[in-house]
Amino acid sequence: MADLIARLRDALGPAGLLTDAADLEPFAIDWRRIFPGRPACVARPASTDQVAAVVRLCREAGVAVVPQGGNTGLAGGAVPDASGRQVVLSLGRMTAIRAIDPVGLTMTVEAGCVLRLAQEAAGRAGRLLPVSFAAEGSAMVGGAIAANAGGLNVVRYGMTRGLVLGLEIVLADGTVVDGLRALRKDNAGYDWKQLFIGSEGTLGIVTAAVLRLVARPRHVATALLAVPDPAAALRLLTLAQEELGDSIQGFELISDTSLALVARHHGLASPVGAKGWHVLIEAASSLPGLREAAEGVLATALEREDATDGVLAESGQQAAALWALRESVTESEAREGRSVKHDVSVPITAIPAFLDEAGAVLAAGAPGTRVNAFGHMGDGNIHYNVLVEPAHDADAINRLVHGVVDRFGGSISAEHGIGQYRVAELARHKRPEEIALARRIKAALDPDGLLNPGKVLARS
Repeated sequence: MADLIARLRDALGPAGLLTDAADLEPFAIDWRRIFPGRPACVARPASTDQVAAVVRLCREAGVAVVPQGGNTGLAGGAVPDASGRQVVLSLGRMTAIRAIDPVGLTMTVEAGCVLRLAQEAAGRAGRLLPVSFAAEGSAMVGGAIAANAGGLNVVRYGMTRGLVLGLEIVLADGTVVDGLRALRKDNAGYDWKQLFIGSEGTLGIVTAAVLRLVARPRHVATALLAVPDPAAALRLLTLAQEELGDSIQGFELISDTSLALVARHHGLASPVGAKGWHVLIEAASSLPGLREAAEGVLATALEREDATDGVLAESGQQAAALWALRESVTESEAREGRSVKHDVSVPITAIPAFLDEAGAVLAAGAPGTRVNAFGHMGDGNIHYNVLVEPAHDADAINRLVHGVVDRFGGSISAEHGIGQYRVAELARHKRPEEIALARRIKAALDPDGLLNPGKVLARS
């Protein structure tokens, strides 16, 4: 290992390699601090060629490489194991925005660029980069692509996968593949980039991407409504779809438990007085009349008693305050204590029934737990987190919740990825032929198993 570290230092220079224990610490554990590791060193390349050099040197030494962006993931997918024999490859020095085309609606950006900085650069060009989630101030573009990040705008713009037009990647043998094409239509052969989006660095390392931009909407309407139950929220979604169409960019379901946690730990209170389930809706458009249409949705929902109270933001500051309620849920839950997190999706129309059945199953099989359910109802993704006591077994709770997900034809990971957190659950719930196909792809692209081993797929 000492020889490899010396060769990496020669390839990267003094600023490109970290070896001191204090310097390694931030790269050694995940955001939730449940997967501690011990890297041999942290390589910090400043260019694609340097990424390729690191990968080649590690391959020659038979040492695994763990790619890492902002390390904001919730599944432990970007941290090394505790062996002290894995090299963390941090993309944090590759921050360039190589190009922005406001007419063609694209931007070319390096993997280490913080997502918010990429959003701001697009904004200065009068355009919008629609990828948006709570950790965007720390998360990096490459990590968002590697995890196929979801977030707050999926209902309108889709997952990150749908916003990637081209990729530059480094393969497990150090080969650089330049596919940075800003094309909307390209049927010339396999669309190979799709293999790497969402692969969590197990098939190749994203070093740059061409991302799709959209025109920045001129008008935004944000509303918070109290609803009697999730079934009423589903009817409200249907109403909003009919009246607001594809201007809807966020439709969030928030439980009473979530709001109570936010009030307790952040001192934020809902401006809607009624207790119970809440829905946060945001729509955006460049055409006039959006606010009037949103007011109509609110009035109709109240008339039909699918909402019991509601407020429509009068300013951007008020809209931000409404979003703060939703975006503070995760941190409030962390302050409350131990929880078992589930990032699941089911068909949108099945969400009320899923919530009912999962609650009944937990009440019977894990008494004393509390459910904190919230998330992106508009795209079928619910963060179904279970607050537990020390005596509760996390694996048993996973089996209970994911068993219900299976019965509704859902997925055990909607947007957070598998990482190392859900490897066993993926093997348990994914069809054997799908796991076998994934292993064939992994073997073809990373035959030595040196790219982020132990993530997504169990070690063979």
